[in-house]
Amino acid sequence: MGAHIVTTADLHEDLVRLRRALHREPELGLELPRTREKVLAALDGLPVEITEGAKLSSVTAVLRGPAPGPAVLLRGDMDALPLTERTGLPYASEIEGRMHACGHDLHTAMLVGAARLLSGTDFAGSVVFMFQPGEEGHAGARHMIEEGVLEAVGERPVAAYAIHVNSAGTPHGVFRTRRGPIMSATDDLKVTVAGAGGHGSMPHLAKDPIPVASAMVLALQTFVTRTFNVFDPVVITVGAFNAGTVSGTIPAEARLGVTMRSFSTEARERVRTGVHDLVSGIAAAHGLTVTLEETFGYPVTVNADAEAELVASTVSELYGAERFHWMPAPIAAAEDFSFVLREVPGAILHLGACPPDRDPRTAPNNHAPNAVFDDAVLTDGAALLAELALRRLATAT
Repeated sequence: MGAHIVTTADLHEDLVRLRRALHREPELGLELPRTREKVLAALDGLPVEITEGAKLSSVTAVLRGPAPGPAVLLRGDMDALPLTERTGLPYASEIEGRMHACGHDLHTAMLVGAARLLSGTDFAGSVVFMFQPGEEGHAGARHMIEEGVLEAVGERPVAAYAIHVNSAGTPHGVFRTRRGPIMSATDDLKVTVAGAGGHGSMPHLAKDPIPVASAMVLALQTFVTRTFNVFDPVVITVGAFNAGTVSGTIPAEARLGVTMRSFSTEARERVRTGVHDLVSGIAAAHGLTVTLEETFGYPVTVNADAEAELVASTVSELYGAERFHWMPAPIAAAEDFSFVLREVPGAILHLGACPPDRDPRTAPNNHAPNAVFDDAVLTDGAALLAELALRRLATAT
């Protein structure tokens, strides 16, 4: 490979300034008007073609090289979480109940940095910069696909890449990824067990939904361990159990909130069908009825082997082999970049952004109100995205 992407102190200062401005004014969901304004201002003056989302506050920027060729997509998500920040940082969120606790402010700044770095580079083809709202539960990537982000240059990209920063678990400045499944699919199920209420002194005259719902909670764990291969795992969590208001009264219904996580399409279908059959059968065995309300979440995030290998070799050449680690196993969190990777081969990778003065093994993790992400990783992340685009375009032309 020839000369690498070169960053500057001025670029780093600009990205830090942008990231902290985003951090102070976090926005939620699919509508991020202030965030979009900041992104558009940061892209102003670059030779990119801008398209704004029609039904969401997305920004698609296309940079065309001087010679024709294929396209590569780079993605950064922009939305925050409904948390009140407790970091004490001088640039902490100024909006109560909103916080960039998952590092999306860094993702956005890194993508702007990649656009700036590539704007001064000659290459054959195009790069699509996907500034995406609504990753946190709103399927923003799917919405952008429906609005045409994958056809932004007239043909689908040959590859797609994204970086996700971690405030804990990964050493500072270390990049990690894996071949194949890297993050789980997640689906939610609300279970309502309907019985017949009554006086606590006469349970034989009622149909108590609480022990029936309790039996479901235990049976779901047995279902996992006795149905699924440990090498194609499933995780079922009952995170909510609500029934009754007073101790002396048998309630008419009990409600469970269930999350199902899986790492293959086959396991995802089997767990959803199996859970439906299991809870329905338990309710019927006790003479009660059950109502199920399912919310389809994100599919399994699957990296293409060749793209994961490109990530590994690029990180090692740019920053040294010690800054790249292969992940031994996927993680049971979901990511809507999975919708892109279902359509286009690519890879998502993780970058350790735990501050150097903290232990990544014990530091507050993503989604915690006291999670802190170090600005120092911004230019390395931006340069890696830019370098991945250049290398992938070079091999496709």
